[in-house]
Formats: sequence, structure tokens, C-alpha cells
Amino acid sequence: MTWVEPEQWYAQLAAFHAAAALFITDELGHVLLVKPNYRDHWAIPGGYIDQHETPHAAAERELREELHLALPVGDLLVVDWASPAAPRPRALVNFIFDGGRITREHKIDVDLDELDTFGFHDPDQCRTLLPPRVAPRIEAALAARAKGTTIYLLDGRTPRG
Repeated sequence: MTWVEPEQWYAQLAAFHAAAALFITDELGHVLLVKPNYRDHWAIPGGYIDQHETPHAAAERELREELHLALPVGDLLVVDWASPAAPRPRALVNFIFDGGRITREHKIDVDLDELDTFGFHDPDQCRTLLPPRVAPRIEAALAARAKGTTIYLLDGRTPRG
């Protein structure tokens, strides 16, 4: 085996994008979604992970930036590996953490530079509001929260072994 300098070794490894989000529900079980002003669809509160940032710190930061809401980041509920899809040339790994249940008394203040609005939606409604590749994360997050586990998805589906 030939020795490879660390710089060369790491340069040849696969690279992918990473994002983190918080799964938050209200006292009725409705799911908090946000409507970014730069997309045609709704999203789970969150965003891309910055350089040298951990996934749970990114989820917390994004929630604070988008909705001026500070919630503790709970258990990892879902990891979804999203294969490259135009225009994104690399795979994207999505981490969805439990943001807990909040009441209507929580003060949510939308950052209008990023979002048009937010809303609490029935899980069935989420399927129509979210992109088809993202919508399965809601059902997975609900199941993971109920079972106290983490669910792995591959392109929004449970991999069959």
C-alpha cells in the first residue's frame, strides 16, 4: 500500500451538503412549517449547516434567525440522505431534530428577509405543502418521536435491505 499525504487523501473523498431542521408541533399535534420567500414551497424550519458548525447548532441558529424562537434541540429524529438532484450537484444529508411541542403563547416573530409566513399544519396538509422528497420526513419524525428512536431515510423512503 502506498502512503498518501493527508491533503491528497481528504481531497479525493466524497463531498456532500448538509442541512439541519427542527421538528416542532403544537399542543394539537400540528406541525410548524415556514414559507421561505425565495422558494415556491413550504419547509421545515432549518437550513444549511455552516463550515465548522454542528448539525444541532445549525438547527438552533436557523430557528433563531427565521422565527426569533429559542428552543432546546432534542433528540435526532430523522436522517434523510437526498441523492443529487438538479440543480444540486451533490448529495444532501438532512438532520431533523426534535424541537418539542410549543403552545400558541410562544412568541414567533417572522424574519421577513427570509420568510413570508409560518403556520401550524395537520400532518396530512404537510404532504401537499412540502416538496415530494421532503414530505416523508414529517411522517418519519412523528414515528421516531413516538418510538423514541431515529429513522433513516434514503431519498425520503425507508431503505429496503
